[in-house]
Amino acid sequence: MNTNRSLRFVAASSFIAIAPLIFAVACGSSATPNAGPSTATQDNKALVTRAVDELFGQKDLSAVDRYWAEPYLQHDPSLASGVEPFREFVRQVVPTPGFKFDRTRVLGDGDLVAVHSRYTGVGPGPMVVFDIFRVQNGKLVEHWDGKQSEANPSPSGHTMLEGPTEIHDEDRTEANRQVVIDFLNAGPVRGETVEIDTLAKFFDGDAYIQHNPRIADGLSGLGAFISGLLAQGVSFKYTQVHRVLAEGNFVLAQSEGQIAGTTNAFYDLFRVQNGKLAEHWDTIEEVPATTKSGLPVF
Repeated sequence: MNTNRSLRFVAASSFIAIAPLIFAVACGSSATPNAGPSTATQDNKALVTRAVDELFGQKDLSAVDRYWAEPYLQHDPSLASGVEPFREFVRQVVPTPGFKFDRTRVLGDGDLVAVHSRYTGVGPGPMVVFDIFRVQNGKLVEHWDGKQSEANPSPSGHTMLEGPTEIHDEDRTEANRQVVIDFLNAGPVRGETVEIDTLAKFFDGDAYIQHNPRIADGLSGLGAFISGLLAQGVSFKYTQVHRVLAEGNFVLAQSEGQIAGTTNAFYDLFRVQNGKLAEHWDTIEEVPATTKSGLPVF
């Protein structure tokens, strides 16, 4: 195979079987423009923003009582479900002098709200985290996350968090969601060799800003990275897309996949502009065999 002209993405056949369901749930019946986010979505987004800012930003531990409620289902593998285990974790971590929370982006999609942030003081170094919260009756009742140690800037000089934060094109939410799902379906979840020319339609030439610390800008940078993996004999595949959240020009995909035989959680945030993929942020985290809550990470 000529790795300079093609990308090999291998996907489990099980994804193909459930793809219609993912498309129906994640995208709705069509990709036509809509009127923008609902009042409920905006209320949930404002609620989660206040909750994380007060708890993690202002270090106000009483925020747990105001915003979190049972059943608090926890998908972070290191934490048990329930408000009390979460409260205990917060007590141990948040008040410490070294803890710091920097919120960068928030997008809402129905009862789900995603927060893109940096946490300092929860590990050996700063962590870049995507938190997804489910809101029910004005309370946070479920949580997923994907995290990765913050790395040096990408080969093109971009950090893992910098870039635009404002939500635009709310009336293009469903169309932009479809662009991302079509891209994932054409590449990572297709299960066959993909010509670069096939993926080129998703990009505005090579004008694609990349925040993954190992990948350079542009479709050419993505192609060079994948070709490098192939040359090293490192297998890479997406096996299932679990959720696709979208608000305006931002779309977040939560996916499961394999790198060199290990299961990983992929959180891919795309900024879509004029129907093309314009910018990308992500975290990649290996999935452990067991979780403290007993719930799957997805």
